[in-house]
Amino acid sequence: MALAARALVAPHAPAADPDFARDVELGLTSPRKWLPAKWLYDELGSALFDAITFLPEYGLTRADDRLIRRAAHDLIHRAGHPRLIVELGSGSGAKTRALLEAATRDAFVEYVPIDISAAALEHCQASLSGIPRLRVTPAEGAYLAGLDRALADREPRARALILFLGSTIGNFGRGQAGPFLREIHRRARPGDSFLLGADLVKPEPVLLQAYDDSLGVTAAFNLNLLARINRELGADFDLSRFTHSAVWNSRSSRIEMHLRSRVAQRVSISAIRREIRFRPGETIWTESSHKFRPPQIRRMAERAGWHFAHQWLDSEWPFAETLFTA
Repeated sequence: MALAARALVAPHAPAADPDFARDVELGLTSPRKWLPAKWLYDELGSALFDAITFLPEYGLTRADDRLIRRAAHDLIHRAGHPRLIVELGSGSGAKTRALLEAATRDAFVEYVPIDISAAALEHCQASLSGIPRLRVTPAEGAYLAGLDRALADREPRARALILFLGSTIGNFGRGQAGPFLREIHRRARPGDSFLLGADLVKPEPVLLQAYDDSLGVTAAFNLNLLARINRELGADFDLSRFTHSAVWNSRSSRIEMHLRSRVAQRVSISAIRREIRFRPGETIWTESSHKFRPPQIRRMAERAGWHFAHQWLDSEWPFAETLFTA
């Protein structure tokens, strides 16, 4: 862990993001400390997460990829052969390649990957540039703002397929997921489709191993959030005084990731002019990953206004890809 912690230090200090600073102040001064999961994904965090997807314990990304590759042509047909494909939280776009190749087999398609990581979008554009009849138009920023730009620029009769893969929907609170799906639906028009990836409930030991791997990559990914606060907000977190913790909350059907303080300590954050105190064993809640049962996915989206079209299930690592129409 000490070696991983030292490796998280970057040689430069970018200007502080005011939204990042605001969220850090709000989360770390709350009675129960927390930080939004989106801030895990800076350039280093995104690279660490990409490494997580190759770990034997973490089967989610491979299941997502298997289903898309197997269903690609069927999915594009059911979606009405869209000419615009928009992906929320695209990352490197690797798992989307099979869909894009199926969609561009006999027509030109525009693909708009949306991500907060500029490095991920650069990699995405470079890796997909060789697909014939595909135009890649990256959009850096938040999901809905990027979606607004992508849908506003399309041709009047062009159908869109909106992708939300990798079970990112599981990172939303139960009271947040439905309204978010409703906001996506509000931006769609008749003929558009929406593909939602969602991880399914599994035995507790399998889930815990997936979020606390033996190599410590997930721990480094989580601890990088503290290192990012050091780099960007002038904090003095000592990473060796925190440990990564994964917990299965059976009542809420979710894995929780926490950063646990090993000792009583104080941390100064210059950008927000705050000193944060920690008790021994106190945690910062950094991510929730809700797990679903297949009927729950359908009901959640239908309550947001979507119409169920089809669902594909992976049996090796229980996972669902569910297609809806506007």
